[in-house]
Amino acid sequence: MAHTYKLRPVSCAPLTRDAEHPDNIGVNDVLGNYSLTLIDTLSTLAVIASSPSAQTRLPTALEEFENGVRLLVENYGDGSDGSPGYGTRARGFDVDSKVQVFETVIRGIGGLLSAHLFAVGDLPINGYDPRKDNGRRETHQHGLQSEAPIEWSNGFLYDGQLLRLALDLGKRLLPAFKTPSGVPYPRVNLRHGIPFYGDPPPRLEEAKCSDKIDEPEITETCSAGAGSLVLEFITLSRLTGDLRFEQVAKRAFWEVWERRSSVGLIGGGLDAETGLWTSATTGIGAGIDSFFEYALKSHILSSGLDPPSQLNHSASSQARSGSRLGSGTSDDSDVFLGAWQDAHAAIKRHLYRESHHPHYVNAHLSTGSTMAPWIDSLSAYYPGLLILAGELEEAVSTNLLYSALWTRYSALPERWSMLNGGIEGGLGWWPGRPELIESVYYLYRATKDPWYLHVGEMVLKDIKRRCWTKCGWAGLQDVRTGEKSDRMESFFLGETIKYLFLLFDIDHPLNTLDAPYVFSTEGHPLIVRQRHFQPRPGLSKPPATTQQTCPKAPEFQPLTMSSVVAREDFFHAASLTRLTSVTRQEATDEASGQQELSLEGTLPAHFAFYPWTLPASLVPLNGTSSKLRKTYSFEIQFPTTDSNVVVGQQNVVRLADGLLLRHLGGLKLGLVLEEPGSSATERASTLGGLYRVHSIGNFPLGRDEKILIKREAFEDLVDPNFSLVCDSVMADVIVGSAKGRRSPQWASSTLGIIAHEQEAREPKDPDLRDTPAAASLQLTSGGTTSTNPGHAVDVQFLTLKAICSSGIGACPLPDVEVAADSAMASRHGRTTLPWTTLYLAGENCDGKLPDTSATQHQVLVLRRGGCSFSRKLSRIPIFRPSDESLQLAIVVSASDDNIRPLLDEVQYTPAGLVRFHQIPMVMVGGGQTTYELLAQAKGVRLQKRYHVFSQGVLVHNVVVV
Repeated sequence: MAHTYKLRPVSCAPLTRDAEHPDNIGVNDVLGNYSLTLIDTLSTLAVIASSPSAQTRLPTALEEFENGVRLLVENYGDGSDGSPGYGTRARGFDVDSKVQVFETVIRGIGGLLSAHLFAVGDLPINGYDPRKDNGRRETHQHGLQSEAPIEWSNGFLYDGQLLRLALDLGKRLLPAFKTPSGVPYPRVNLRHGIPFYGDPPPRLEEAKCSDKIDEPEITETCSAGAGSLVLEFITLSRLTGDLRFEQVAKRAFWEVWERRSSVGLIGGGLDAETGLWTSATTGIGAGIDSFFEYALKSHILSSGLDPPSQLNHSASSQARSGSRLGSGTSDDSDVFLGAWQDAHAAIKRHLYRESHHPHYVNAHLSTGSTMAPWIDSLSAYYPGLLILAGELEEAVSTNLLYSALWTRYSALPERWSMLNGGIEGGLGWWPGRPELIESVYYLYRATKDPWYLHVGEMVLKDIKRRCWTKCGWAGLQDVRTGEKSDRMESFFLGETIKYLFLLFDIDHPLNTLDAPYVFSTEGHPLIVRQRHFQPRPGLSKPPATTQQTCPKAPEFQPLTMSSVVAREDFFHAASLTRLTSVTRQEATDEASGQQELSLEGTLPAHFAFYPWTLPASLVPLNGTSSKLRKTYSFEIQFPTTDSNVVVGQQNVVRLADGLLLRHLGGLKLGLVLEEPGSSATERASTLGGLYRVHSIGNFPLGRDEKILIKREAFEDLVDPNFSLVCDSVMADVIVGSAKGRRSPQWASSTLGIIAHEQEAREPKDPDLRDTPAAASLQLTSGGTTSTNPGHAVDVQFLTLKAICSSGIGACPLPDVEVAADSAMASRHGRTTLPWTTLYLAGENCDGKLPDTSATQHQVLVLRRGGCSFSRKLSRIPIFRPSDESLQLAIVVSASDDNIRPLLDEVQYTPAGLVRFHQIPMVMVGGGQTTYELLAQAKGVRLQKRYHVFSQGVLVHNVVVV
């Protein structure tokens, strides 16, 4: 504590704001000239105060905590409006400093609130009971209620000063939320508000401050900075009764979330004024990380709280009128859980990779295609978050990568490349970040596996060996050389030390506290006790609807105490980080910079097992490794056979449904084999998996991106690596009905029936103008559909999945014009309706149908049931084939079980003769609704499905149009 406030541990000098260079945001965003490091450290002192006091003359951690609070109040006052509100340095946080909103909330407000909760006993400290002989409450200015003053051993009377200071600081940040989008500005001046942004609030128009405003102020903020304010502001609102903080923080969160892409991903940055994304890159690390953290933790913190609308607070009406939540959201805590679940599903789908060893990549916001195969040290928090969500297996496996990486460098580099196995872009520093040890703490609490204690031991020894100086703890400028940086970040004391301490103090009261408390993204414990607010009379909170159970921790293997070391993929992480190619002596020479490592036991010369503190007793004698997960991929280069065909990326057009390839000539497609059972292969029915086109040239594709290829592109193509095959089982029935008719309720259900609206106008894409989609659909005076270019009407197309018949009586489908692979065809191709006369025959089990049913109608609609499929066909009269006679029989089933109609005998006529002109049959689902739809249809079209195969394996994301 003697050097806590100097912040320059190498030179033993203070680190303050850079007044000469206001644009030095690396320093000025965090340091606001208000003793930030002291505030950020108070909760760590409270946590350490629960340990047995050492028998020394030095002050105990509890005494340091109490002295730190007293010092803060002496410098900045007690947060009130009277004379006690003035300190020796300022009245509250009335300082002329432009600071970052996010950092000030998580370090400043979070630190003040957490320390207050410890001070009043809402968070536990062993041997400290402030409620003893303290039963009365006092009302202070701003309407705050607090307990009677608590007398400390240093003579200081605590009566909520930290809470009032947090309120003062919070009010000074509120101007930043006055944006059109609801996303806060990234920076605010603690005295003058936001005069450096356009259209400031009226009270700030005449404000003058020392910040230079010659240059336009940056309005870009990161998703984490805008969306990671909810925990602190919920706590502040519930403790003070001023609900403005909770409302603006929630709105900011939901405004970010509602801008997620169609694949469920959020970007790294957005503009606070326009609300538009400023970065197309997404991931789980820097700029985005704590948004996911606050989605889940906001659910935990607020799970037992009444919504703000049900609270009897004096400021509630002001809060409701002054701000609003994002559209489509509510105050229910379960909506945060839903946001987390959706976010994690998108991350698992688009960013999670299993090749070599599970890890996460940086991808494109809109498609999920890989953009940067590096990981940053900030992403090491994610396994710990997964533990809170009950995703144990994913947490254990992904954490191995970060633990192996620390073992290699004796720290986590800011960025590390999975391509070359080295530092990415020269970003090799480690400023004392806590993310790895934070995850290790959660993993140990969930599994009790001693392996995590040895990872913590490694981290502790490496920090002590490499970062300790006579004036504090330095960061590392380069993890490879051990060069120190002359700066001690406040989060090292606020988070890293705290998580290390809690990891080893197994019986700490926080580790046994059965209450909905959370650690903020700055490591500050937060909780809201019910006694801090009062529900309005007559209102009750509905019971929670979410019920989830955390999985059981892995069992220890026989003759060993660690299930982690015995994992068959334990070696995979070491292989991916190239740890297996680094000898222990090489790691010592590279990482220590001071002294040789003291290695434990008699482990192998290479780092097949990690961390380096792992004792030989935990290494299984018969340990085995599963085969490394390798991805099989290859490329196809299509030759150019037509000199008139445009070659290269000009062939590719992005549409709403995917990427349209006009021609294949000159293109290079990359294919990857995806294992069956993975999320990308839901339609897999083979044991060997499916292929997916993952790149066009050097352009990567997302896992859900479709490739649309014109049927004509395959006419002259003969390539076993990319061949067109007609689907002999499934087809599509396109039904046309008048536009404006209410779509059936099952249009998007599991029946697979998709509604498409298409106006009778010329397509915008010139490559589609020669298709039947360009033809108008007409209605004659008799009410039947035709393609006469007379009076055009708009038509709505519905696509029904149809399954073809089988058995000795089955016959091929009619030779229709080539159509598409799926429902996309009605958007990109054959949308005329050649069959406009339909006859509804019911079950058709008894008696012969009228002759006109087959001679004057093109489609016969039958109900399933009553008799066999063969008998239904035998009731149809004979007919002479023509364009106007019967073309197809459609059986409507009440279920959608995809069972092929079995024609177990050859087709017969009503006279018992073998039918010469056989009738094709398909079956669709939907029951009565589909039957009524077909009864009112303007016309019907049958579309064959085509698929692309490579070496006999389906390429599942290619659609033929």
